[in-house]
Formats: sequence, structure tokens, C-alpha cells
Amino acid sequence: MTSQPSARRGKADTCVNRLLSLLAPADYARLRPHLEFTALKYRQSLYRAHKPIGYVYFIETGVGSLVNTMANGDAAEVGTIGNEGVVGLPLVLQDERSPTSVYIQVPGTGFRMTASRFRKEMARSASMRTVMLHYTHAFFNQVAQSAACNQFHSLEQRCCRWLLMTHDRMGSNDFLLTQEFLAMMLGVQRTGVSVAAGALQRAGLITYTRGNVTIRDRAGLERRTCECYGVSKREFDRLLRGRTKSRSPMSGAGHN
Repeated sequence: MTSQPSARRGKADTCVNRLLSLLAPADYARLRPHLEFTALKYRQSLYRAHKPIGYVYFIETGVGSLVNTMANGDAAEVGTIGNEGVVGLPLVLQDERSPTSVYIQVPGTGFRMTASRFRKEMARSASMRTVMLHYTHAFFNQVAQSAACNQFHSLEQRCCRWLLMTHDRMGSNDFLLTQEFLAMMLGVQRTGVSVAAGALQRAGLITYTRGNVTIRDRAGLERRTCECYGVSKREFDRLLRGRTKSRSPMSGAGHN
């Protein structure tokens, strides 16, 4: 992972994260001294099921995976969080724990804040609560769309959708995405991932080697994906509409 310039460490001077950029200036000014820069490493746990949530995370680059683990140990991804949102939604809903866990599936960077400080700031600002609740609604819509997508659309279409969503959140055509996590994202065995990724690679849309993805033809991926990518994008844009002009997640713009 590329190290960040020293000026980016410590405090959040600019808003790469979409939620932070949507906060009222006074709300952001109160949060800023409490935002701690952090590297987000592959497989890092941001919070664990049934355990108190210690921090919220505002991701700048990278992708977090909301994971539900069955009694037999099998795990499935049920949602993803990137630079459009915040990790720690139970705190927004006045709870301190969840039956699901969040892990980093694509490494990157972000800022974290203690759960106690986040709750205090939420309690004192109606405008901050509105931004966070709009994101909560958008996230739940994403989870619902994913459930329908898994039921009705082909593996290749779903693979294109997840690649596009990850591409939006990274700001780069190259990123780490292991077969293990992609299989969990798609709800298939690793052999299924190999088949889908192989087809996309033969079509010249991606290069996928040893867990590293390079997007070669984004427009081609958009043509092959299902309707769900666009549905989720429109919902995020509708609910998180604001003054920011920075690249939004699932916007399809601003890529190298």
C-alpha cells in the first residue's frame, strides 16, 4: 500500500469521505480535531459481532465488508462500505453492537473517531444526524438490492457489479481483491470466481492475477453488469445529495 504524505496524517484537512464532505461546516469543525488518520490493512477487523464498537471509521480509500457468519463458520458478505459512508452504523441507530462484523477486504486509508465522541456529536447536532441517517437508508437499500441481485442475476453480472463498486471507491484502476473475498462477496466457491473473472479477462475488460485486479475497460463492465449497479448509484446520489463536488462513490467518474 502506498504511504500517504505526512501532511495527511493526524487531522482530516480535506474531505475525501463523502459523508464528511456533506456535514455542515460547524459540524465538521467539531469533528475534525477528533479524527485520527489510520491505515486500513487487508483483513483488519473494524468491529466484531456481538462486541462493543469502539470506533467509527470514515474510509477514504479501500473497502470494508459487512460479514454475517453462520453457526458452522461459513461467512457471507451482506454489504460493503467505502468512501461514501461510515463503518459503525449501529451507533447511528443508538446501539453499541451488531450481530455482524466488518473487515477490510481492499486495503486503503481513512480516519477513525471513538464511539463515545461520535455519539456525543450526533446527540448535539440535528444536521449531522440527518446526514448519517440518510446514509443509513442508502446502505440498507444497497443491502436489499444485493439480496435481489443474488437471486435474479448471473454470476458474471454480479461480478461486474462488485468490480465497478470497488473501482468507484478506490480512485485507481489497480487494486487488491483476493479470490477469497470476491467469492464471499458473490456467494460462490472460488472456482466460480475463476470462471467469471476468466471470462471478463478474455473479453479484455480486466486483468486478474494473484489477487490483483486491473480495470481495462470500465465502459465494457458497465455494459455487462445488471441493473443493480445503477439502482444503488441513484439511491446514494438521491439520499446523499449535497454541496460537495468531489467524486462520489458509484459515480463512474474520475478514474485514471
